[in-house]
Amino acid sequence: MSFNQKLARCGVYCGQCRGFTEEVTDLAKQFKQWVEQDYSWLKDVEESFDYENFLKGLEWFINSTCPGCRNSSESWCDVKKCEKIQQDIVDNCLVCDEFANCPYTDYQRNRYSYLFDHIKFIEKEGFDKFLEEEEKKAEEGVRIQDIRDY
Repeated sequence: MSFNQKLARCGVYCGQCRGFTEEVTDLAKQFKQWVEQDYSWLKDVEESFDYENFLKGLEWFINSTCPGCRNSSESWCDVKKCEKIQQDIVDNCLVCDEFANCPYTDYQRNRYSYLFDHIKFIEKEGFDKFLEEEEKKAEEGVRIQDIRDY
């Protein structure tokens, strides 16, 4: 998958998200396997623990990977309502000169304020260098969940 496919339309680099990269899915699969192998006795002796619902919960995580917004038709995303995005006039909000005041990016500006630094980086170093840097950060373990504002 290209770096560009890992970049959401809003400018968030999905390659740094545990849901997108399937880290959560992989851990849930492994954990479910361990629970079934090593803790199956819980279903018979532990009344305070709902073993079957716990396994259902793990199954939910296994089956709930994020396809990324480029491959999703999620209606909750305001960015997808933008004409420039809909008509592919801009690939993502980081290269749009209206980002700072756009009504469609309120959520991104508030939750991912670091995107302003990304815009400055792109202006200075270029878009390809930006994508390389974000992928490098992802490989080093940087995760959206750790760097977002809330």
